Parts: sequence; structure tokens; C-alpha cells
Amino acid sequence: MPELPEVEVSRLGLLPFLTGQRILSAEFRTPKLRHDIPRALASRLVGLRVEKIERRGKYLLFDCESRHGGGWLILHLGMSGSLRLVSPGAPAQKHDHVDLVFRGTALRLRDPRRFGAVLWHEGDIEHHPLIAVLGIEPLSPAFDAEWLHAQTRGRRAPIKPVLMDSHLVVGIGNIYASESLFRAGISPMRPAHAISLERYRRLVPAIRATLETAIAAGGSSVRDYVHSDGGAGSFQLSCAVYGREGQPCPACKGSVRAIRQAGRTTFYCPRCQR
Repeated sequence: MPELPEVEVSRLGLLPFLTGQRILSAEFRTPKLRHDIPRALASRLVGLRVEKIERRGKYLLFDCESRHGGGWLILHLGMSGSLRLVSPGAPAQKHDHVDLVFRGTALRLRDPRRFGAVLWHEGDIEHHPLIAVLGIEPLSPAFDAEWLHAQTRGRRAPIKPVLMDSHLVVGIGNIYASESLFRAGISPMRPAHAISLERYRRLVPAIRATLETAIAAGGSSVRDYVHSDGGAGSFQLSCAVYGREGQPCPACKGSVRAIRQAGRTTFYCPRCQR
């Protein structure tokens, strides 16, 4: 699933080409992805200018003149979605469900598993029900060790699934939670409430560094995710523990292990992470 780094890379790739551009036409080849696509959305979008593209968690938010009678186009890439910039009129393939046509280019949403979303909202975007429930942004100044320590005092669940709870912190997916905990030397099985403030002061910078490194590497391409230009991310090639069960730990040369937590596979080094 595209996580925060992949969505941010997509956003950054689209900004130079779509900001300030007007939507000339829109085509929806399916009435529904994860949610129903509003029937009148194609005609509603025509003529609106994309003033900015923001990200909230794993949602891309296109400000289509929201302060001047327009609204917000909300896109989610789901499990297998990707956004590509293609030539207007380029033939659509089987899983190409949405085209937004601009002058000289078109934004195309490809989603083989149809778990993505295309939604519309008028008014304050923070009031949309899918946005309002999201937790703190891990790259924001407000996300610090003191905040995370305070928020986890009553959480007895292991720290790994806690970090992946989007109602607490957004966008820390499976790869990035495993890698962040390795960087911080914290066991993914340690209860969140039992982690000291001192250790959270190691974990928060580790989360930031992991996410920032992933963004710089173009994200992780482990299934269908590609950039807006069709290129692939490379962060997965430099992972210390993720996907490396049975291989030597890069720090201690012990064996990387894998366990199941909350339905996901967690990778860790039992020697380095306590």
C-alpha cells in the first residue's frame, strides 16, 4: 500500500505540472472504487483551477478553487493505486479508471484492486469525515517525543501496531514502522506504555529520518506503486530489516526475524532491539 512517503513523492511530482492549471475535462471509467464516485463530479470539475495540492496522511487533496465556489478533490491510492502524467488522449488500459485532462497533460489514476478513492468536498477540508479522524503528521513540528510519550501512557498494545494506528499518527506504514524501530533500537513487541520518554526521544527522530530518507529515495516500490513519470522508488533496496528474514543484521550480524503483529509481518533484530 502506498504510504506517506509514496503519497508525498506523488504530490511533489505533480506540483510543477498541475498547480495553476485548469481542468479541461474529466473522465471516470468506473462508478465506484472504495467509495461511490459522485455522478456529477466530472462536470463539476471542468473549468476549475488547481490552486494547490496538499497531503493529509495518505490522502492527496487538490484545492480546486475551494475559496471561490469550488471545492476539494480527494484522492487515495488504496492498496495498489498510482498516479501518472500522460499525454491527453493516450489510450487507457484495463485498470486506468480516472483521467483529469489539463492543457498539455492528463492525470491518470491506475488502481488494479480498486481500493482507492475519488471524492469531492466543499467547505473546510478538515471537516470531511475521512480527514477529521486522522492523527498527527509525523513530519510536523507538533510530533515530538513528549507528545508521543503522553499519548501512549494508556496503550498496552505493542509499539509497532500503535505506530501504524492512523488515528494516532498518520502514514507510518509497515515498512517504515519496522525500519524506524530498528533505527531506535526498540523491540516492536514492547508495550507502548512501557517505553520511557528517553527512548521516545530516540524513536521520534528515527521516524522522521526514515520517512525523509524514503521520500528522498522516491518511496518504496514493492508492488504496483510508481512515480508520476513512471519511475520506481528505491527505499526498499536499502532496508535494514524489512523483508530480510533470516539475513544478517547490518549492525550486529545476527539473524533478522519476522513475526506477525495485527495481521502484518514485522521484521526486527532481537539482538539490537530491546
